[in-house]
Amino acid sequence: MNDDNITLIRERYRALSEISQVINSYKEIDPLLTKIMDIAVETLSAERGFLVFSDNKKDGYELQVARNISRETIDDLAQASSSIIKSVVTDNRPVLTHDAQVDPRFSGAESVILQQINSVACVPLNLRGQTLGAIYLDSRLDRERFNQETLEFLLAFANQAAIAIENARYYEALLEENRQLQSEVQRLHAFDEIIGSSPRMQDVFSIMGRIMHSDITVLLEGESGTGKELVARALHYNGRRKDRPFVAQFCGNLAESLLESELFGHKKGSFTGAINDKKGLFEYADGGTFFLDEISEISPQIQAKLLRVLQDGEIRRVGETETRKVNVRIISATNHDLFEEVKKGNFREDLFYRLNVIRTKMPPLRERHGDIPLLVKHFLKKFALKQGEKVKKISREALRVLENFQWPGNVRELENCIERAIVLSNGPEILPEDLMIPQADIENGKRKTLKEIEKDIVLRILKEEGENKTRTAEVLGVSLRWLHYKLNEWGEGKKGKSDGN
Repeated sequence: MNDDNITLIRERYRALSEISQVINSYKEIDPLLTKIMDIAVETLSAERGFLVFSDNKKDGYELQVARNISRETIDDLAQASSSIIKSVVTDNRPVLTHDAQVDPRFSGAESVILQQINSVACVPLNLRGQTLGAIYLDSRLDRERFNQETLEFLLAFANQAAIAIENARYYEALLEENRQLQSEVQRLHAFDEIIGSSPRMQDVFSIMGRIMHSDITVLLEGESGTGKELVARALHYNGRRKDRPFVAQFCGNLAESLLESELFGHKKGSFTGAINDKKGLFEYADGGTFFLDEISEISPQIQAKLLRVLQDGEIRRVGETETRKVNVRIISATNHDLFEEVKKGNFREDLFYRLNVIRTKMPPLRERHGDIPLLVKHFLKKFALKQGEKVKKISREALRVLENFQWPGNVRELENCIERAIVLSNGPEILPEDLMIPQADIENGKRKTLKEIEKDIVLRILKEEGENKTRTAEVLGVSLRWLHYKLNEWGEGKKGKSDGN
């Protein structure tokens, strides 16, 4: 074997190595196809070439990229080589010719003569038994340009190219799926999911619109069920961090050690049960938004670590000395007056002022009764869409009951009530009895005090749920800790079970 042949073989192995690198470096289809043709034409010293994909719908092929072929001659060349390409794609076999001028497979093709095509090499793009398309190369100057060794190299090259093409297709499909999911997430968490036209809600919308595109820290105050997390999600998915993670963590009813591990992560062996290193939620939220619900419940130790995140953007996993940087926007929520907790000594003052850059109070539903018809209409449509059924109507009498009720569980309780009424109603219209709100709780305008209504509702739901406190808290849209507190306050602390048994 002479030096020229050795050099040629080395060049072709280099090309195979290069296409392997292409698989890992080119993720989008168009630049990948361009690179594939560049490598093929350059390595085989072809004069011209193009790549086609099979078009199963049209029972033919579709030109993807060409090299050294003018727009005027592409159609002629494709017509001249159509029988060759069709044979390659259909039979999944390569074609090599040293003189297309006299090759019977090109007989009758005037463009072959007009373009003076001599050497032709065409190979299929194969992937797991499927032919994706073909690579075509030709030369008008040298009849001996392509040989059997050329064909073998081109086949190996095409196999590598097919893998790269499939990877790029998968990548672009995932990108498109991600764009669709992002669009759906933004739709679900858009401002129009937060229903209300009352002055109190318009104040909330006004503040949201002004802070949406900033990274400012937000504190949301309000009773359970008023939609604090919904606001946090809307701020995230309509802001500039929308392409990064949104992480939410409920801080109530969790042991300090467990919450600390969840938030900041831990090192293997740092405590009993820490069998592996664990990344904390702050690391998962890096670049995005972290929503901390019931922030008033966190211990002094975790308050100190959270302050460090807000001041320096730094965390430490439990059991580690290494400091890690994170970039998160923090939105926190509480159903307590956090400043009152500061005055009582339960919450750090410096942390309060870090969290309280922008404070918004979510109004309870009893202070925005005018929004109830809008909310009811929204929930009726929502559950009809979810169940694939026709939207039910609500009778005037039922709507009046809803408007006169005080809603201790706020919007979440109203949503649960509507979902339950849809299931219980037998006809196309929801009636007062479908709501399961005792008339005694309303008394024709002679309303009970909020505390009385609250107690009646809680005890009634607890009874309906078989004394199961966990399910009762879920139905009411309140925390299990709140439920325990209220039952103890009413002297009913021994009632019910806390688990799901």
